[in-house]
Amino acid sequence: MAIRLQNSGNRDVVLDTETTGIEHKEGHRIIEIGCVELIDRRLTGRHYHVYINPQREIDEGAQAVHGDIADDFMNFISGARLVIHNAAFDVGFIDSELVRLSKGHGLVAEHCSVLDTLLMAREKHPGQRNSLDALCKRYGVDNSQRDLHGALLDAEILADVYLLMTG
Repeated sequence: MAIRLQNSGNRDVVLDTETTGIEHKEGHRIIEIGCVELIDRRLTGRHYHVYINPQREIDEGAQAVHGDIADDFMNFISGARLVIHNAAFDVGFIDSELVRLSKGHGLVAEHCSVLDTLLMAREKHPGQRNSLDALCKRYGVDNSQRDLHGALLDAEILADVYLLMTG
């Protein structure tokens, strides 16, 4: 997925999600979102990070809180270019959650452009492994803290890989 819209300024948001499974169409949900901000290819120190617990039906009072999460998230990413490894996966889940909320947020492509680092890596390194771990090894990025996947840590690591990969 390589949606390309106008990027307002030089603001990138490197994003990762963790989910309950691999297919949102089967009812799997997002459980964590992590984002780090880059302006002019430099980490700003601003980030967005949230854990979400989708294990039960959401009552009306809790829905208002989750709506706030969606509002905060959309405000953080709006106008940026999202940098995502395997963007179709993450954007599919985010769009599914936005549709589920029915709050009129629309879809990610209406607010951001998207750059898929997996597709970029496949073009740059055809026939090689292009997982985030493989790219860390190839570009000398320390991923020793990555014993378990976490969205914010993975977004931070991807930011380093992206900056090295795009030189």
